[in-house]
Amino acid sequence: MIPSSPLVIVVGSGGVGKTTLAAALGLRSAAAGHHTLVMTFDPSKRLKDALGIGDAAGNEEVPVAGTGGRLHASLLDARETFDALVARYAPDESSRRRILENPYYNHLAGHLGGILEYMAVERLYEVASAGRYDRVILDTPPTAQAIDFLEAPARIVDFLDSGALKIALAPWFAGDGKLRATSGLGFVGRGLEHFLDRVVGMRLLRDMSEFFRAFGPLFDGFRQRAEKTENLLAAPGTLFVLVTAAGEDRIPDTLFFARKLKEAGYRLGPVVVNRVHPSLGDADDEGTESEGMRLFRWLGERHRRGVAGLRSLLGPERRLVALPVLGDEPTDLRSLDAVGRELERRLAAEEAL
Repeated sequence: MIPSSPLVIVVGSGGVGKTTLAAALGLRSAAAGHHTLVMTFDPSKRLKDALGIGDAAGNEEVPVAGTGGRLHASLLDARETFDALVARYAPDESSRRRILENPYYNHLAGHLGGILEYMAVERLYEVASAGRYDRVILDTPPTAQAIDFLEAPARIVDFLDSGALKIALAPWFAGDGKLRATSGLGFVGRGLEHFLDRVVGMRLLRDMSEFFRAFGPLFDGFRQRAEKTENLLAAPGTLFVLVTAAGEDRIPDTLFFARKLKEAGYRLGPVVVNRVHPSLGDADDEGTESEGMRLFRWLGERHRRGVAGLRSLLGPERRLVALPVLGDEPTDLRSLDAVGRELERRLAAEEAL
């Protein structure tokens, strides 16, 4: 395990096993005596069962049975986190209700690009600041572009400082719900309103305008929090574990992400190549080998080349560990712990080189 890191953030593209590895790291951390929280998104049913957490947990921190209370798990819910931020920064109850009941907010909170990623770092900041745990391990959102997670706070700040937001905050609608810009244009103004209603929808435009105007008093609080989360990601005690898949085709994306982490000033720990097929060597007699065995041989060779290529390009200063593919997904604490032990063993072997 990584004893000097109070915050461990597991990053990588979707489908590489980040969630399972985050849970395995959490178990090993708890076994070492550290009070640990694993924060995860949308784990598989098997992993939920293994950790003993259900959908109803939401953002609550649930103790994992069988760990002596040393390990807690939390299912991150972007909407609940967003609602809590609105409640925190709204100047009064009336403002809070106007935002939470706004139809555009109901769409924005769960679907706007970057919201899920930003709420992940926001929730991370909230938990880390509370200081209830020795170590927090964050499994980042399932996104095709893992870099979105790192850029989420900066995008929020850019949006809050943008000219587009200033335009959105303008009083576009009068008290009767009519567009101010068309109210004095008579027939032409009504025609323009009908056109906008057909193309965009006047109700949507009104909902958006009302949302941004109601949200105005909260922007300073959001900006401050976004800046603090950026500082948290770059703090010396925050360690990033980059998870990737085997195969030469994954090398460019992995190197790109590692470079982005370094350029941003983040502390990159080990690079984990997950689900690596074993190399079977040359066949003794290809004529009698089954198609399935030829496929496994091809996968093993492909993965061997991918791991070797990535290792050479990362250089000797960067630790790289290759975890073997498992026959079955871990379904209980014992099998998750075995994954964590194997990762520890291979990390120790890398450090000894």
